[in-house]
Amino acid sequence: MQFIQGRDRDQSVLFPQTLNQIIDGEHEVRVIDSFINSIQIEDYNFKVKSSFEGRPSYDPKDLLKLFLYGYLNRIRSSRALEKECYRNIEVMWLLKDLAPDHNTISNFRRDNPVAIKNYLDTPLVLPRTLI
Repeated sequence: MQFIQGRDRDQSVLFPQTLNQIIDGEHEVRVIDSFINSIQIEDYNFKVKSSFEGRPSYDPKDLLKLFLYGYLNRIRSSRALEKECYRNIEVMWLLKDLAPDHNTISNFRRDNPVAIKNYLDTPLVLPRTLI
């Protein structure tokens, strides 16, 4: 499947350091990133729109990372999450500088309520790299 790809985290940006250097090694976004990257997204039945025509869709893992970040930081609004993608360095790191619009975020929530609930109901098992 083809997805929109984020920027390399070691790529220099407007800041004097890379995003990878700015985010502490034990920061919560690294835990979110490792945890979601370690799961099999297919096991939770997330709806993925795969088409080879038009613009590629966002990887559901990236949208789930944004949703979980918002959940943990009490940011519920899809418009507020969209703003965070442009101004919050933690979210920039987490999504590799992707910035889905509020419609995409809202549609992800609307299309996947059962999958998100199933994901949030699973026990947290941290990958060995985080222990």
